[in-house]
Amino acid sequence: MEIAEYEREESGGESGYDPNMVPDSVKSFVVHMYRHIREKNVYEIHQMCETSFQSISERLFKETPWPSVEAIAPYVDNDHVFCLLYREMWFRHLYARLSPTLKQRIDSYDNYCSLFQVVLHGVVNMQLPNQWLWDMVDEFVYQFQSFCQFRAKLKNKTEEEIALLRQHDKAWNVYGVLNFLQALVEKSCIIQILEQDKHGLEQFTATDGYDYSGGSNVLKVLGYFSMVGLLRVHCLLGDYHTALKWLQPIDITQQGVYTSVIGCHIATIYHYGFANLMLRRYLDSVREFNKILLYIFKTKQYHQKSPQYEQLLKKNEQMYALLALCLSLCPQPKLVDDSVSSQLRDKYGEKMMRMLRYDDEAFGIYDELFSYACPKFITPSPPCLEEPLVNYNQDAYRLQLKMFLYEVKQQQLLSGVRTFLKVYSSISLAKLANYMEVDEPTLRTILLTYKHKTHAVDSDGRIISNADIDFYINNDMIYVVESKPAKRYGDFFLRQIAKLEGVINDMDRVKLE
Repeated sequence: MEIAEYEREESGGESGYDPNMVPDSVKSFVVHMYRHIREKNVYEIHQMCETSFQSISERLFKETPWPSVEAIAPYVDNDHVFCLLYREMWFRHLYARLSPTLKQRIDSYDNYCSLFQVVLHGVVNMQLPNQWLWDMVDEFVYQFQSFCQFRAKLKNKTEEEIALLRQHDKAWNVYGVLNFLQALVEKSCIIQILEQDKHGLEQFTATDGYDYSGGSNVLKVLGYFSMVGLLRVHCLLGDYHTALKWLQPIDITQQGVYTSVIGCHIATIYHYGFANLMLRRYLDSVREFNKILLYIFKTKQYHQKSPQYEQLLKKNEQMYALLALCLSLCPQPKLVDDSVSSQLRDKYGEKMMRMLRYDDEAFGIYDELFSYACPKFITPSPPCLEEPLVNYNQDAYRLQLKMFLYEVKQQQLLSGVRTFLKVYSSISLAKLANYMEVDEPTLRTILLTYKHKTHAVDSDGRIISNADIDFYINNDMIYVVESKPAKRYGDFFLRQIAKLEGVINDMDRVKLE
């Protein structure tokens, strides 16, 4: 089936949509875009992608696809690479506005394969905006995730769809997706470039990844964003160690190219924080969630006109839910900024109080917040199409939820221990056992469990403590050591300086008689 045919099929054929009809505004758009790409006018390309494409879509293609690639090809000299880029945007618009058919999902994968093959093995002499390059990687992973969810709902599939799944069993194959992302990382040599960048031998971060000497930024920046793509894919697969391993070359404690695109910044920290939550590295999650939520709180008004604004707000809410989970499992309120803490109290204050009780209602809240905030996990293996057809799209999510709630239930006894240890500076084993209504051997087991559960292995293999209080036992006496984090005077003074500047600006506006 040709692209024009299935476009008609998707639009129902009755809507008056003609894939070969190219309105003047679209003609002008592709001609100008083609010229700007040839001339490496990155700023103009960015404006056209973010503003012109969105406004034309809103005006002319709200409920239909854009004109087919065959229809616009004559206006761009039938340029092969431009046609691949146009189809990438065509499919992205289709996924955002309509429901793609199975054939369209498969064709979109084929287009990505062709596009990435050109980047990996061809001579690409383009400068493209970071936003577009991030959108390519982001959409590639999203469409893979969407296909796995779609394929796993077998009950209502037609015979034609089952036949297509059999015929195209390699489409959106997990190994193919991972291989493309890894090939982009390796071929771009981005890991070595970032290493040299740290020592001042490269200018990757300083130039936001752009090559101002007349070369191309496409392979390098796609390689860079592919590391974030691999973080995300491995999180969707539930392999959190490998996910964090792929992110290691990017120093997320510093500003970098990933912070230059708000969607990438949020996706990076969201998946980084979630992976650390599942690995019990709660402090790492809390620190990064706090930073990104504070950043969104201060800057979200500047992104209101961005196409990614709704996604930004959704991820913001999900990260507050994940922060609530982290702080309930590992109370560390001193690591959270006042603004974030205030927002968190408004959203989840009451629920967090109930979560500390570890009764059935508390487990229900843990279940609710996890289900709302977790990624949409996928089962990457293709279905067996010979057996009775069943839906298995929720299997991966249920498994991850079961693992998380199992961890929460193990924390149940620790809540009581923490409460008593916060009250006493020293207490005998016998006395604490009496308070907790257990015998001494059981208490020793509980205390060992507390030690185990409040420690985790970091990315460098070191054992780190997540506890806000620690203790040791000597001659049947428990001695409590409360950790006192170093006071951060700098943040306090910066906030007061900002307030003072605001007052001075207000005073300057006042006109005295």
